[in-house]
Amino acid sequence: MIMDLRKRFRYEIPTAIEFGCGSIQTLADHVKALCGSRVLVVADPGVVKAGVVERVTEPLRSAGIPYDIFSDIESDPDIASVEKGTGQARDGGCDLIVGVGGGSSLDTAKAIGIMLTNGGHIRDYVGLGKVKNRPAPVIAVPTTAGTGSELTIWSVLSDKERKVKLSVGSVYNCPALALLDPELTVPLPPHVTAFTGMDALTHAIESYVNLNTQPISEGMSVQAMKLIAANLRTAVANGNNLEARANMLLASTIAAMAFNATRLGLAHALALPLGAHFGIPHGLVNAMLLPEVMRYNLIGNLQKFAEIAAIFGERTEHLSLREAAERSVEAVRRLNRDIGITQTLGDFGVREEHLDMIANEAMESGNVPVNPVRATAKDLIGICRRLLGD
Repeated sequence: MIMDLRKRFRYEIPTAIEFGCGSIQTLADHVKALCGSRVLVVADPGVVKAGVVERVTEPLRSAGIPYDIFSDIESDPDIASVEKGTGQARDGGCDLIVGVGGGSSLDTAKAIGIMLTNGGHIRDYVGLGKVKNRPAPVIAVPTTAGTGSELTIWSVLSDKERKVKLSVGSVYNCPALALLDPELTVPLPPHVTAFTGMDALTHAIESYVNLNTQPISEGMSVQAMKLIAANLRTAVANGNNLEARANMLLASTIAAMAFNATRLGLAHALALPLGAHFGIPHGLVNAMLLPEVMRYNLIGNLQKFAEIAAIFGERTEHLSLREAAERSVEAVRRLNRDIGITQTLGDFGVREEHLDMIANEAMESGNVPVNPVRATAKDLIGICRRLLGD
């Protein structure tokens, strides 16, 4: 790859990362280092039921650090959860947040951290760069390998009354620490492993090919794709394989480090309205969209799509550049099939009459302008139409 010397870029990551099996045992030390006196542990009910929160709070109990648990969180967390969690933190005198779980828990935890030090309502901070004050410290403990919320600038929340998704983006929204313990991802069911793994792959690919791509993020995207190509099938097939789990958790975090600096593309632009209106899990909708978005984007960067094909083990030596690029689409389609992702948009009630609304809402996303091919609402309708199923 030849670097374009005319292109200026910036890379910044304020989050410290600690990775390793058993690293959750260091949690109390990190709370003390961040001067936390009372902790609000934010986790969804599934993580509580699985016993993961018990494993997270044990080091706090052993160290005599008081904590409260907030678990009133659902998938695609509602802004009402942020209000409730903020109220509980204030009433309990909590000055540090530990988010435990997938994107729903981590995004909620980050938003609560913002609201503890900034006035108004979380809606006031929708968009990019609107948070004025540093949040209460947040330690993010992911139990899935997909969202990357443990270090991104974004919290994606739902306003379920209005049926819209809201994105709060700020460098202040990055957690103080991402504490990555692969052992905490072992209880994840196969279908959730598949969905979240494809979310991470979508992060890596969309960051790699979009117009904001830059040398630092590109290296991270490539590494993330290599890890996912080599480990996602194994993690889905045998969740007790700790090596595959560790590599997927690392891939998810690295992919997030890539797109944190670049944004994404059409798959994520369309995922927001599809998730908000039809309740499709975020990772699953990205998995469904990704091959079709790749097919649409091929002409925007044939060379990079050919490189993606090679990363997935496709033999491209004797193919034209266009043919090699097309192999990347088939490689991702095959990965979806292998890990059991065969759903269509129609399975979730999406119909032809919904496509105008979906496309128009997606066009408002900041991920559309950075897509490698300039897209119109008509183009987005075409992408979705091919995914409606029979």
